[in-house]
Amino acid sequence: MRLGVNTWVWTSPLNNDELGRLAVKVSEMGFQHIEIPIELSNDVDYARAGDIAGERGLTVSACAAMGPEQDLISPDADIRAGGMKYVRYCIESAQALGATNLIGPMYSAVGRTWQQPADERERDMELLTGELRELATYAGEHGVVLCIEPLNRFETSFINLASQAVELIDRVGHPSCAIMLDTFHMNIEERSLGDAIRAAGTRLKHVHACENDRGAPGSGHVPWDDVATALLEIGYDGPVVIESFTAKVKSIARAAAIWRALAVSQDELAEEGLRHLRKIFAAA
Repeated sequence: MRLGVNTWVWTSPLNNDELGRLAVKVSEMGFQHIEIPIELSNDVDYARAGDIAGERGLTVSACAAMGPEQDLISPDADIRAGGMKYVRYCIESAQALGATNLIGPMYSAVGRTWQQPADERERDMELLTGELRELATYAGEHGVVLCIEPLNRFETSFINLASQAVELIDRVGHPSCAIMLDTFHMNIEERSLGDAIRAAGTRLKHVHACENDRGAPGSGHVPWDDVATALLEIGYDGPVVIESFTAKVKSIARAAAIWRALAVSQDELAEEGLRHLRKIFAAA
């Protein structure tokens, strides 16, 4: 597996000049992989961004973030169409970037929560299954795998658990539609992180290694030994990426509820997190 970090640790929105500086930084820290958000407000030439990462020996993944106008199960057909258009754009950007994995909660706008009777949930699952099958076909044609991410209950009410993601992915039934798990969200929702990873099994293609407070992995109470053991048991060999955010970028701080610094510096967060991940995977 390759250990990586998301550029959101330091900045948003991203541009190629900033990516050039970050690629040097993270490769010198010892990371092998860098994750790049697909943000509609940014100024990234994705083909050039892929070259920048490659020049530093870094593999890449792309990250989708569903906003209010990008929601695949909205009651509004125009918003659903906006969600399909955005994911297609992300797929094309990921291909240009040279990224195999496009990750994120590609089902509903982050922050939208609502209660659903069983019949309404089944209706939305059927709707989403058809949309993701169409998008997975498009992704496969572009050499990209969609990695669907469960979020915690405060950010969505639709897919919170690994078991719910398994149900969805099995319904879609396409090799370009898989699962991503994030230990921050799992720490809130799962009774056992190890059991959730084992349940995802070979469907799991991407992992975010995040502490319970979004700080450096190893600085909180996530059961990292359990996580590492379970990943090894399922033969996981994909990216393991530190995702955190900086309170200095006000828009993303509001979105991710980052109200205070999570480390002495963002560099320290990344470096300490990488040191811990190396240690636990070496010991597992």
